[in-house]
Amino acid sequence: MLKVERVSVMNLDNAMRGARNPLNSWDRSDSRYGPDGQYVLGENDLALATRLCASGRDHRKFIRQIFVSMDITAPLYWWKEFDTYKVGTVANSTSTMHKLHARPLELTDFSTDRLTPASLAEFERYTAYLETVRQRYVAEKDKADWYDLIQLLPSSYNQMRTVSLNYEVLANIYFARRSHKLDEWHTLCAAILELPYARELLGAMDGQHG
Repeated sequence: MLKVERVSVMNLDNAMRGARNPLNSWDRSDSRYGPDGQYVLGENDLALATRLCASGRDHRKFIRQIFVSMDITAPLYWWKEFDTYKVGTVANSTSTMHKLHARPLELTDFSTDRLTPASLAEFERYTAYLETVRQRYVAEKDKADWYDLIQLLPSSYNQMRTVSLNYEVLANIYFARRSHKLDEWHTLCAAILELPYARELLGAMDGQHG
């Protein structure tokens, strides 16, 4: 399970102005702000953007200046893979260490969507035991119970992080993970394609990634 929420795309206007700096072609810019406050690329600017993306990484530097913030909720086993993307990303997560015991543990706190019925039944019993340990820790504040919670917590536990990155990082993620075995990556790749002009820009780069 993976969920993407509260998506914001920023600095598209400045990134496009910078894309025109090398040729001093600002007078050809035809983008504008729409009535909803969103920056809309004109025909000239979109053609330039796709042409630069098609020309390779050295020419598409402007997409590193298009910033994105999003909240991603995903299981810990997925976050372990996401953490390989260190450059150009910042993430603030909900605290497992400090807040795991703060409310009841329920089945919905875990990604169980691909469990077989037999495994799901076992996991329900396991979750019930974790909740018993949590209640005991809340009542008695025994650090041994806290360690039990931390060390027994399965990698299917869902954690929410607010992630900041840019279109270059998103392009790297998309092309590296769009055919991944984990369904969570497919969900994120689908969300990437919904970002402003992502389909056009990624389409221009597609031949560079096989």
